[in-house]
Amino acid sequence: MEKILAVLIDGIIYSSWLFTAGIGLTLIYGVMKILNLTHGSFYAIGAYMAASLTGALLAKGMDPMLSYAVLFGSALFVALVLAPLIERGILKRMYAKDEVVIMLITYALFLILEDAIKLIWGVDPYFIAEPYGLLGSIEFGDLIYPTYNLILIGVALISGLGLAWTLMKTRVGKLLLTVIHDPEVARSLGINVDKFYLVTFTFGSLLAALGGAFTAPTVSVVPAMGVEIIVLSFAVIVIGGLGSLPGAAVGACIVGLVRSISIHYAPEVELFVIYLVMAMVLTFRPRGLFSTAEARKI
Repeated sequence: MEKILAVLIDGIIYSSWLFTAGIGLTLIYGVMKILNLTHGSFYAIGAYMAASLTGALLAKGMDPMLSYAVLFGSALFVALVLAPLIERGILKRMYAKDEVVIMLITYALFLILEDAIKLIWGVDPYFIAEPYGLLGSIEFGDLIYPTYNLILIGVALISGLGLAWTLMKTRVGKLLLTVIHDPEVARSLGINVDKFYLVTFTFGSLLAALGGAFTAPTVSVVPAMGVEIIVLSFAVIVIGGLGSLPGAAVGACIVGLVRSISIHYAPEVELFVIYLVMAMVLTFRPRGLFSTAEARKI
C-alpha cells in the first residue's frame, strides 16, 4: 500500500508540472493553430531567469520568503518582454502561411533561443535550493515530501481553473471562443483578432515560463532543458487532443501516472512507456481523447 501511495503522489506532482507547462501550448494551438516549438524556450528561459535572479537577490540578503514572488515575477518579465517581440515581430507576418511553415519558423526560433541561453547564462548548471526546502516537509504515513510540491500543484490548479473560468464565464472568453471557431467571422463582427492573438501568445508563453520558474528550485537548471519539456508537452496535448483544455488535464494525468508507475516498477522503460501510451491512444483516437470535429469551409 505504501508503494501504491508513493506512485499516486509522485504521479500527481509530475502531472501538475506537465499540465502547467503543457496548458499554454494547447491554448496557443487552440486559438492560433500554431504548433509553437518556442514554448520549450520560454520554459527554459523562465527557469534560468528565476534561478539567476533569485540566487542574486538571496546573496544580497533578501528575505527568503520573498523568493516565491521573485519566481513569479521572473516568469512574468520573460513573457511580457519576449513573447510580444516574437509574436508581433515575426509570427504576425506568417499567419497566412501553411501551418507546417509556421511550425518550422518556431523551430528555428527555438534553436536560436537555445543558443541565446548559452550565450547569456553559459553552459554550467544553476542551482537554487532555498525555495524548495524553505517550507519544510509533510508526511503521508512513512512517506515524506517537501511542502514545496503543494505550490506546484497549486500553480497547476489555479492556471487550469482560472483559464477555464475565463473562457466560459467572461465576455473576453466568449469573444475568444468566437475567434477560435472562425477568425474570419470574428473579424467581420468587429473583433480585433490580432489583439487576441497577441494576448493568447503572451499568456500561453507566461504559463510555460511559470512552469520553468517554479520547477527551477527542484532541479538543476541546464541547457537543453527546454527540449525535454517540449517533447513531453506534445505527448500530453496529443493524448488529450490538440487545443482541448480538458484534454490537456487528462493527458497530463495519464502521462504523470504512467511515468510514476514505470519509475517505481520498471525505471529502465520510463520514457518508452509514455510514447507507448501515446501510440495506443492515437491508434484508436487519431485526434486525441478530447478532440473536436473541425468545421468544413465550402
